[in-house]
Amino acid sequence: MSLETIAMNSVVQINYVLRGDDGAVIDQSEPGEPLTYMHGHHQIVVGLENALAGKNVGDKVEVKVQPEEGYGRRDGTPQPIDRSAFPASAVLEPGTQFIARAPDGSPFPIWIAGVSGNTIFIDRNHPLAGKILHFTAEVTGVRQATAEELSHGHVHGPGGHHHH
Repeated sequence: MSLETIAMNSVVQINYVLRGDDGAVIDQSEPGEPLTYMHGHHQIVVGLENALAGKNVGDKVEVKVQPEEGYGRRDGTPQPIDRSAFPASAVLEPGTQFIARAPDGSPFPIWIAGVSGNTIFIDRNHPLAGKILHFTAEVTGVRQATAEELSHGHVHGPGGHHHH
């Protein structure tokens, strides 16, 4: 049996833990549910993706990702908008993501930065923008993407995207 090495268009499964500079866990894969992504398609932060290139199943990486290779530098400050701009049923809590539409109709993500009465502070920066990210990851699976996955640009099947 030949070992697959992580390269462009590999379908990769990893177990990971993401910590902040203070060592607190920010995010992690669930036990028995590794993160699955297609390598080289910017589906995970570039700093982690670069660290995984050339690795095989069983390899472990520890990487400190600077903001430029993570969620970017912070740009601008949170902007106040009225509560009425959101659906009445929307749960508005710091960190919640919404998709807004630019004047030309193109979608872009925004995050709730804070709530003060009927004033909602929105931020176009990801909550982890400007932060140094500390990843530990173990490679649990590597295979070549199928032709269908390549044409769609994402993984299908277990751990991946399902079409309905």
